[in-house]
Amino acid sequence: MLFWIIIGVLAFVAAALLARALVLGRTGAEPPAAYDLRVYRDQLKEVEKDLARGVINAEDAERTKAEIGRRILTADAQIKAGDETGGQPKGLGQGLAVVLGLALVAGSLGLYWKLGAPGYSDLSLQTRIEKAKERHDTRPTQAEMEAQLPPSPPMGDPAPEYMELVEKLRQAVASRPDEVQGYMLLARNEAQLGNFTAAHQAQAKVLALKGDTATARDHVDHADLLILATNGYVSPEAEKALLDALALEPRNASARYYIGLMMAQTGRPDRAFRTWDALLREGPADAPWIAPIRAQIEEIAALAGNVNYTLPADAPALAGPSADDMQAAQDMTPEERQEMIRGMVAQLSDRLANEGGTPEEWARLIAAYGVMGEPERASAIWTEAQQVFKDRPQALATVRAGAARAGLE
Repeated sequence: MLFWIIIGVLAFVAAALLARALVLGRTGAEPPAAYDLRVYRDQLKEVEKDLARGVINAEDAERTKAEIGRRILTADAQIKAGDETGGQPKGLGQGLAVVLGLALVAGSLGLYWKLGAPGYSDLSLQTRIEKAKERHDTRPTQAEMEAQLPPSPPMGDPAPEYMELVEKLRQAVASRPDEVQGYMLLARNEAQLGNFTAAHQAQAKVLALKGDTATARDHVDHADLLILATNGYVSPEAEKALLDALALEPRNASARYYIGLMMAQTGRPDRAFRTWDALLREGPADAPWIAPIRAQIEEIAALAGNVNYTLPADAPALAGPSADDMQAAQDMTPEERQEMIRGMVAQLSDRLANEGGTPEEWARLIAAYGVMGEPERASAIWTEAQQVFKDRPQALATVRAGAARAGLE
C-alpha cells in the first residue's frame, strides 16, 4: 500500500506541474497583440508627421487614424482576453490540463499494472534466492498434498473381466510380498485404472525389492506416479526419486524435465528455464516432454528475465519406415527384409554425410551399424561424430548413447 501511495503522489505532482503550465500559459511573456499595439501607435505618430509635412491631406489622415484606432481597440481586447497568458484561451487550457492530468495518472498506474509486479516486495537477488530455498524446503509432502486433493476419477470404463483380473493380482501380490514382478505388474495396472496412489506405493515396493539393482527408469517411473497422484505437483518424495535417477543416469531427459518443473514451482524460474531450454534443443521432436516444455517455456523465460527469448523451430522427428514400408516388410523373406533395412540405413548415412543431421540421427545410425554387425563402419561414424559435435557436449552425449548401443563405449 505504501508503494501505491508513493507512486500515486509522484504521478499527481507531475500532472499538477503540467496542468499549471497549461493553465498559466506563457505568463510574463509579451503576447503577440502587445507587439501589434506598439506598431499601431507608431503608425499614428507617422500619420501626424505626414500631415504636418503635407504628404497627405486632412481627410486621408482622419480616415487612416480611424482605421488604426480600430486595430488598436482590437489588439487591446485581445490582450485583456489573454489574461497575461500569451493569448491562450483560459477555458481550453484548463480543460486540456484536466485531460492530460488524468491521462498521466491513469496511464502511469496502468503501465505499472501491466509491466510491474503489484504487491511484490522489493527484494534483492540474494533475498529472492533465499526465499525460493525456504519455499522449496517447506513445501508440502506427498501425503499432505494428496490429502488436499479430491479422489481421482476412474480412467475410462474398464471391463468387469479386467477388474476381476486386477483384483486377483492384488491378492496374489499380498500373498507373495517378495516377488518384484508382481509389484511391477500391479503398479502398471493401478496406473492404468487411475489409482496413482496405489500405483506409486507398488512402485516404491519394486525399488525396495530391487535395492541397488534398481535402474534409473525404475526411479523415474516412481517419480512419475508420485507426480500424477498430485496433479503435477513435484513433492519432496518425487524430487528424491528424480535425484536417484539422475545419480544413475545424469542425462535422463524425463528426470531433468521434472526437475525443471519443480524449480518453476519453487520460485527458481531461472534454473527451470536453463534445464528446459537445453532439453528443447536436444530433442528429439517427438519426445513426450517437448510439447509441455514448448507450452510453458516462454512464460518461464519471461519470469527468468529473458524477455527476448524465441522458441526454437520445431525439429523434425527422426525418419523411420512408413506404414507402407512396414506392410511390405511383412511379405518379404528375411534376406529381403535385411536388404530393405540396409537400404534405409544407407540413405540415412548419405544424408548425414551430405546435409548433416541431428545428434539423435547420428546416434541412430551408429547404433544401426552396430546391430547389423558392422562395427568398423559404426566406429568410423562415431569418430566423425566426435569431431562434428566436439564443441557441443550435450549433443555429443546423445551420440555417445548410440555408440554405447553399438558396443563402442
